[in-house]
Amino acid sequence: MSASLSAASASEDLPTLLVKIFGKDRPGLTAGLFDTLAGYGVDVVDIEQVVTRGRIVLCALVTAPPGVHEGELRATVHSWAESWGLSAEIISGTGDNRPRGTGRSHVTVLGNPLTAESTAAIASRITGAGGNIDRVFRLAKYPVTAVEFAVSGVPADTLRSALAPRAGEFGVDIAVVAAGLQRRAQRLVVMDVDSTLIQDEVIELFAAHAGCEAEVARVTESAMRGELDFAQSLHARVALLAGLDASVVEKVRAEVRLTPGARTLIRTLKRLGYQVGVVSGGFTQVTDELRERLGLDFAAANTLEIVDGRLTGRVTGEIVDRAGKARLLRRFAEQAGVPLAQTVAIGDGANDLDMLNTAGLGVAFNAKPVVREAAHTSVNVPFLDTVLYLLGITREEVEAADGAVED
Repeated sequence: MSASLSAASASEDLPTLLVKIFGKDRPGLTAGLFDTLAGYGVDVVDIEQVVTRGRIVLCALVTAPPGVHEGELRATVHSWAESWGLSAEIISGTGDNRPRGTGRSHVTVLGNPLTAESTAAIASRITGAGGNIDRVFRLAKYPVTAVEFAVSGVPADTLRSALAPRAGEFGVDIAVVAAGLQRRAQRLVVMDVDSTLIQDEVIELFAAHAGCEAEVARVTESAMRGELDFAQSLHARVALLAGLDASVVEKVRAEVRLTPGARTLIRTLKRLGYQVGVVSGGFTQVTDELRERLGLDFAAANTLEIVDGRLTGRVTGEIVDRAGKARLLRRFAEQAGVPLAQTVAIGDGANDLDMLNTAGLGVAFNAKPVVREAAHTSVNVPFLDTVLYLLGITREEVEAADGAVED
């Protein structure tokens, strides 16, 4: 038998004690418990500590002291706990925690609110798919309640198939990603602009100045639902803008409204070392200004042709359509030195689908049904910074990185 196998077998048979402490939290408890245990020369096998609404649950798995000293340890720990106004429980056993199953995943749940009923349904579906919930913890309480289930024993794809289609029934958003280093290594985020980074459809802002807003809006909606070819619809809509004075560009820029949480998302990602870009079926006359204002690394869009101070009703250069967005994602990833598997794409319309499916993680943000069904995951709350929770970034990390977050 090899030395490593012998060590593993010995570890499985090693007598251990699970020491559980619970009660009102206060500074010094953790140090106090381990000072008490140190007097018996035990080794620490595992530690878990949770504080909820000022109440602590502290679990220490330690090796059992030899012989008669176990009874002394028990008495000493109970006496120490009582002196702090705590309760203690000590359970004898052997070995470490059981190994977690293969096929580990992170299941992120966003609720506004998160109800007990939906939580029960999610947990039941995880179990029904063959998964085991190893750990649950809260990522955020604002602007939504975000919790994460660490699940093992079932492939991420199987778990996603069991949970994602039922998210609407549960009244929550659910994202399932495979566990591993690649989650934190997703270092390029590329998003759509209209109705994603911003609340508006830029061409409709231009159309309002041309007096054809309703007509353009009808074509836009049809294109976003995938009912019209995007390039054809773009040319048709832009043609309606012919003759507008170029000064309208500054007016439209002033009218653009960022989506709530957009600044927080971008600032946090940048401070955590991510690169961030936008691709848009809209216009460089707006995206270039957004790139400068928000400190984006990449930006690409269509360009309105302006001749003699007026819009001609045409666009110039390469059309940024559905296929173009996916192509630009690949280009940005190459320029950033980031594998596609480590990219995140965010969008809301049918012309974002190729980009969402090309990225390592595609997020449908308040999207049309056809997009929600095809994307890896969806977010259906009006706060763009909730995408951070899908990356395993907690609200506390957001506040630490961002300094001051948006309301």
